[in-house]
Amino acid sequence: MNICMKRKYITKTDLLVVLHYLGYIMQGLGVVLMTPVLVALLYGEYIKVSTFLIPCFISFALGTIFTQKLNEYDNLRLKHGMLISSFAWLWASLIGASIMALSLGNPFIDAVFENMSAWTGSGMTFFINVEILPKSILFLRSLEQWIGGLGIVIIFIGILIRSGTAAARLYKSEAREEKIKPNIVNTIRKSVEIYLIYTAIGVLLFILLGLPIFDSVNLTFTSISTGGMSIKNANVGFYQNDLVYIVSMLLMIIGATSFTVHYRIVKTKGKSLIKDVQFQLMIILIVLASAIIFVTNNQVPIEELFTIVSAITTTGANVVPPTDLTTWKSSSLIIIMILMLIGGSSESTVGGLKLIRVSTILRGINLTLTNLISPEGRIMNTKSGSKKINQREIKEASSYMFLFFIFLVFGWFVMTLYGYDPFTALFDVISIQSNNGLSTGIVFGGLPTHLKITLIFLMWIGKLEIIPVLVLFRTIGSFLIPKRNAKNMNKTPAE
Repeated sequence: MNICMKRKYITKTDLLVVLHYLGYIMQGLGVVLMTPVLVALLYGEYIKVSTFLIPCFISFALGTIFTQKLNEYDNLRLKHGMLISSFAWLWASLIGASIMALSLGNPFIDAVFENMSAWTGSGMTFFINVEILPKSILFLRSLEQWIGGLGIVIIFIGILIRSGTAAARLYKSEAREEKIKPNIVNTIRKSVEIYLIYTAIGVLLFILLGLPIFDSVNLTFTSISTGGMSIKNANVGFYQNDLVYIVSMLLMIIGATSFTVHYRIVKTKGKSLIKDVQFQLMIILIVLASAIIFVTNNQVPIEELFTIVSAITTTGANVVPPTDLTTWKSSSLIIIMILMLIGGSSESTVGGLKLIRVSTILRGINLTLTNLISPEGRIMNTKSGSKKINQREIKEASSYMFLFFIFLVFGWFVMTLYGYDPFTALFDVISIQSNNGLSTGIVFGGLPTHLKITLIFLMWIGKLEIIPVLVLFRTIGSFLIPKRNAKNMNKTPAE
């Protein structure tokens, strides 16, 4: 009996803690997702206003109930933070999907895919012609990418929750570790400030290049957030302007660079950027990939470079249509897949494995080999820049990569099970789970429902870096296991 009872890792109090803090995020989502109403009013889309009001009111009302009726708890632990984070991203996608389904009348599962893709920065879409969509819906998708780039939980705890242990746990639940400021809330607010400054610069640059204000805002939102979901059918290629491509690439690289580095740039006059190991690796990979693909692929250099930058920053924006991407040589597509898998810096807006993890694992392998061939009794250490890498960090990076590939193979298997070509299926599954968005064109609205659900799941775990979602499923299991075992608690061993 005692063994059975110990298996219930989540109690009623734990759920109350989760719901209380989740309520703040639900309130925040209810308010923020009303922003596109201003766009609807500006462009005369009055009939769309109610489609935003109803879901946003429901989110805000439920959030208010959770925050007001349930007491605030001081003992918020990391497991609570992970549950809150998992629920928050799922709830955000469901609210966005409700708005879209009410506004456009499209199937709800398609709307969930579209919104999960936007929030997680995956950037894939089921819409064949996005240019006929209402301006308010286009802005909704861009806004979701912009908020999701920095992090749903991070933005709202910075605004709504006071500094302390709770804020620290929630910050870590979205796979963030480094702090710009001594306390978490100030770190988050400084990150938001940096994000706003770069966003404003991006909008201004696009306006100076002749883009309409609406296009400038949306293109900046989707570039700086490394989301890549465009308001144009031809994506960034619509503008046919090399300067627009260059500004977009710069914004992608900025988004894929750690916010800690951005904060230190002013203080060190740019030296922190040059010395940052992850930034160095990103630039080296861009240069190497560009050289190899240029030699093996007959492509326009700016289009090739744009695709490479889009891949490693996990933006997924393109100037080459998906049908043209399939004409690239297989060796070039393999390089793009590797870049999508690696992704950019930690503590940034990107998906993928992250440069720091790949670097840590490679250095760990080198350390193991060096210790094996070194004289007996001599133990070597390894560094990443000026920072020592310990065994715990190597183990954590290796464990995450192992988990990442388990789910990647699962998604790939499901795609091939439905008859898709293994190579193109692998390309798109890597893109989905790495929250990228580059595609060979096989992901579309006509996919079977079970496959759509699988892809939604992969986007979700890719953004949250798997562990919080596994904690959620383990929590659900902890409620089911005791109930199943309870039937046998009163039985004797003989029975």
